[in-house]
Amino acid sequence: MLKPVTIRTISPLVSRITAPNPGRMTANGTNTYLVGSNKVAVIDPGPAIDSHVDAILAACGDRLCSVLVTHTHPDHSPAAKILADRTGAELVGCVLPDDGHQDLSFQPDNTVRHGDLVQTSEYTLEAIHTPGHVANHYCYLLREEGLLFSGDHIMQGSSVVIIPPAGNMAHYIASTEALDSYQIEAIAPGHGEIMSEPKKVTRGIVHHRLMREARLVKALQEKGESSLEDLLPEVYSDVDPLLWKLAKYSLWAHLMKLEHEGRAEKRIAEHWAFGEERWQLLASAE
Repeated sequence: MLKPVTIRTISPLVSRITAPNPGRMTANGTNTYLVGSNKVAVIDPGPAIDSHVDAILAACGDRLCSVLVTHTHPDHSPAAKILADRTGAELVGCVLPDDGHQDLSFQPDNTVRHGDLVQTSEYTLEAIHTPGHVANHYCYLLREEGLLFSGDHIMQGSSVVIIPPAGNMAHYIASTEALDSYQIEAIAPGHGEIMSEPKKVTRGIVHHRLMREARLVKALQEKGESSLEDLLPEVYSDVDPLLWKLAKYSLWAHLMKLEHEGRAEKRIAEHWAFGEERWQLLASAE
């Protein structure tokens, strides 16, 4: 049975409704944030679950003016079209070509770009392009409170899965580092609880990813030419094997980063499936 939807006050300008879609990838569920009191902006409306949509509409009434999505994965944006159809709210976000992981129902009225602002007399939301988890990912910074709505770029309590080709590890690390240049006081993730000490969070993420990359390089040095399946137990020995199926994608993203940097190369054959290609360090990276 689905748990009843509740509204939690985060700050004077922000409240949160967590969708009833808990799971390994979504933690307690997708966090939908409501910003403002006179003209409300909804950030990440979540999945098209009737009780969740009804809760958003009940909380906003006729004050809903815009719906912003951080990205178009199916746990974040499908409710957007429903809300727009019922209220006439403007849809703000960015879409990608279908890669099998996108919510194709989402079509923005306003395609967001880095630095765009959504403003009312109460608040200013600044769009920050944060590719990595997926290429069309944007965080939104509430300037009045220094609160960053991080979608799936930063999640509380777990690492973000990077799935190439739409996901890119080099872009993920770079866009995470770039967040340190903004006046951020706290992070409101798409999954999990509010995180304080944002610079500690972002620097911890970068350190963790580079540590994982160092383990990968060491494994390639020791094992020589290897497949993803060969490398997984070495690089993710500290991770529950039940999560290796997901970790395999981030491992792939790390390898593609090394390849792009000229530090590794892969050998493939037409009949090889994903994970069967062989990777090796280049001599210059040894």
